[in-house]
Order: sequence, then C-alpha cells, then structure tokens
Amino acid sequence: MEISSIPSFLDYYDKIRQRTERVIACIPADQFDWTYREGKFTFADQIRHIAAIERYLYAETVQGRSAAYTGCGKALADDPEQVLAFFREKHQESLAIFSSLSDQGLQQKIQTPGGGQITCWKWLRALIEHEIHHRAHIYTYLGILGIPTPPIFGLTSEQVQEQSTQASKI
Repeated sequence: MEISSIPSFLDYYDKIRQRTERVIACIPADQFDWTYREGKFTFADQIRHIAAIERYLYAETVQGRSAAYTGCGKALADDPEQVLAFFREKHQESLAIFSSLSDQGLQQKIQTPGGGQITCWKWLRALIEHEIHHRAHIYTYLGILGIPTPPIFGLTSEQVQEQSTQASKI
C-alpha cells in the first residue's frame, strides 16, 4: 500500500489507533505491570514503547532529525493513568508533526537509525506495522490471562464462520 497524501495517511492511522485504544481499554489497571516472563515487556511497557517509538523515532526522523528514542521504562510514566496520558500525549505531538509534512515530502528519503535510507511514505507505513505488531502482543497477553478482547473488524472468527456456514446453506 502506497501512502500518497498526508490526509489519507492520517485518516488510516486514526483507524489503526482506534483499534489499539480498544484493546488497551481491556487491560485491567492491576495488570499493567504483568508480563508472561521476567525481562519481557509488561502491558505498560508495550504501551509506552508504541508511544515513545512513534514520537521519538518516527516523528523525529521524518523531520530530518536523529532518533531520540531512549527506551520505554517507568521513568516515562508509571501508573496506568500516567501511561495512558503519555500514550495519548505523544500521539498528539506526533500527529502535529506528521500533519506538517507535505504530500511531496512523502517521496523524500528518510535516514533510518541504522544508517539506511527509506522513502518517507514507506517509513510511515513501517510505523503503522510497528503499532500493529505491539498491539498483537497486547492481544496475546490478554489471551494468556483469559481476558476477553474486542474483534479487530467487528466480528470474531467464530461469528464469521457461523455466517459463512449459514450462507452456504442458502
């Protein structure tokens, strides 16, 4: 998928973020520091990481600056309310930066932290893929804990299967 305009990117990214917000809302406040294994990201780490990478890596580099990501630890935000506030604040800061880009700027090359070059629209696509990747971790963590989650596109796989079975009988 090529991103050809800033408004279309922002609209699509908003839909991605809404889905992420819906699954984050399923995390019980007393589970924000839960992880499946010592040394692995907690729920809170996942949320802080999405926010910090968006703002301090992607939003910085699309401006021609060096990445400023320094991690996703509790120093950024600790309790659930602070974590969610940080998540939303960094997203708003990033959106302001992304909104300032021009459609022509989407074709410019971005310097990645690894020293490579990538077209800006592809870099923004990678941002979306990154968020989806970490959202999947949150879904998995919630599944391990037996906490129900919302379907991504409105129906569960079981509901789609049931509808398909009914439709094939007609």
